[in-house]
Amino acid sequence: MLPQESILRLDATAIDYLIIALYFVFVLGIGYLARRAVSNSLDFFLSGRSLPAWVTGLAFISANLGAIEIMGMSANGAQYGLPTVHYFWVGAIPAMLFLGVVMMPFYYGSKVRSVPEFMLRRFGKPAHLVNAVSFALAQVLIAGVNLFLLATIVNVLLGWPIWVSVIVAALIVLSYITLGGLSAAIYNEVLQFFVIVAALLPLTLVGLHKVGGWQGLVDKVSASPGGSDQMSAWPGNALSGFHNSFLSVIGIVFGLGFVLSFGYWTTNFVEVQRAMASKNMSAARRTPIIGSFPKMFIPFIVIIPGMIAAVVTPELAQFKANGGGEVDYNDAILLLMRDLLPNGMLGLAITGLLASFMAGMAANLSSFNTVMSYDIIERYLIKDRPDDFYLRTGRWVTVGGTLIAIGTAAIASGYSNLMDYLQQLFSFFNAPLFATFILGMFWKRMTASAGWIGLVSGTATAITVFVLSKNGVINLPGQGSSFVGAGAAFAVDIVVSVLVSLVTTPKRDTELVGLVYSLTPKEQRSEVAVAGDGGWYRKPVLLAGISLGLVIVLNFVFG
Repeated sequence: MLPQESILRLDATAIDYLIIALYFVFVLGIGYLARRAVSNSLDFFLSGRSLPAWVTGLAFISANLGAIEIMGMSANGAQYGLPTVHYFWVGAIPAMLFLGVVMMPFYYGSKVRSVPEFMLRRFGKPAHLVNAVSFALAQVLIAGVNLFLLATIVNVLLGWPIWVSVIVAALIVLSYITLGGLSAAIYNEVLQFFVIVAALLPLTLVGLHKVGGWQGLVDKVSASPGGSDQMSAWPGNALSGFHNSFLSVIGIVFGLGFVLSFGYWTTNFVEVQRAMASKNMSAARRTPIIGSFPKMFIPFIVIIPGMIAAVVTPELAQFKANGGGEVDYNDAILLLMRDLLPNGMLGLAITGLLASFMAGMAANLSSFNTVMSYDIIERYLIKDRPDDFYLRTGRWVTVGGTLIAIGTAAIASGYSNLMDYLQQLFSFFNAPLFATFILGMFWKRMTASAGWIGLVSGTATAITVFVLSKNGVINLPGQGSSFVGAGAAFAVDIVVSVLVSLVTTPKRDTELVGLVYSLTPKEQRSEVAVAGDGGWYRKPVLLAGISLGLVIVLNFVFG
């Protein structure tokens, strides 16, 4: 049952409502304009593969700036402190760079319309169906998170019951996705990126001023429950759930930095879809690399406000001290906005939160409708219809996905820290998928049977770890159970896939060109020179090297 009221109430005035109204006019206007460019299903689902790299790069990162990033990471900041940066500098950037440098040539070059379609070509129908169904399920569960938090903001602002807010928020997102498809989502995501930064940067600066600057924050956080460990990124024991520092580092690097991170960023169609909408191979490869630069600095406007809220807002400080009260970690950003921002800035901040949740939900819905339409309905249920049929189907699937998300919002409402919920979902769906992908891409002997059996075995392993953790058999607080579940799912998937491959027949080499690294000619794995793409700042590998160097420096500075 969703809570009906929040004890928070933001003192918004006419100027705040005006800012919010203007934002919605822009959002729906972009959806209406994008509709005129939709003439077939490729336009609706993949923007006709026509967008420049800077647009898809910003959309790539904005699609991830939903509830997970804003409320989830600020909640993590309030609960764990600076170790939360691992979700960015260890648990995102390296995998984003790997996607751009190594994997996008296979996705874009093969001209597949989705990640499950790549699975179909590599492993056949059973693996494709398992991947398509599990991905669709994951998207409506995650869309529920974004929708629940979007409704929470409406509840806080207007005092409407949560269930009414859920329906109103869903209708707004549904309107522009149904009108303009992926193009509407992407161009709104670019707008939303700038709105989110404009909203959260002032909140961070005002909050730092409130606590006496960086040193004041260090002193106050060090004196709070959790102590000075919250001001150092490593070893992150509270975040990982391991008391032993060595095991904590291993858990973060392998469980989060390798399995969960690479599983999410390299195989999650929500993100990959933005790169697939690019105008050419070079733009597709640069999309996640361009996104990595703003991504590495997002912690400073998301995690820091959560840390500030935990020491300056009495309700959250009380919750952190004794686990009681009428708020929880998910309220960190809202509490800080309520206490620190004047009218006008408050309206901008509320608009930024609305933008982030709408971007996240829209990303989930636009990838959900593509996979449902192309990979499930067209492939298995209603075959060989005209293109117009699948375009109409995509719009109706968006409506259906929205209705399901309204239901899954109730699940999200039961978690005091939404990152616990999200990481658990990623361990179920993304970790085993990454194992199947990476083995199949670099080992030509892997067979079609191994593809789906390994995937199912890995998912079952992650669910088993979750059940054991919930029942107290495995005692791992924080997000340790999802790290362990992801690692176990990855390992089991690899072992089962190898064993099954050794007793089944692989495809012929000629069938695997463009799908397996060693069998794909180098010219197919790199972009053809395109006019205007000659500058050094357009070279994917060089840009990736610069990004990786910056992340290593940040880890040393804040480690």
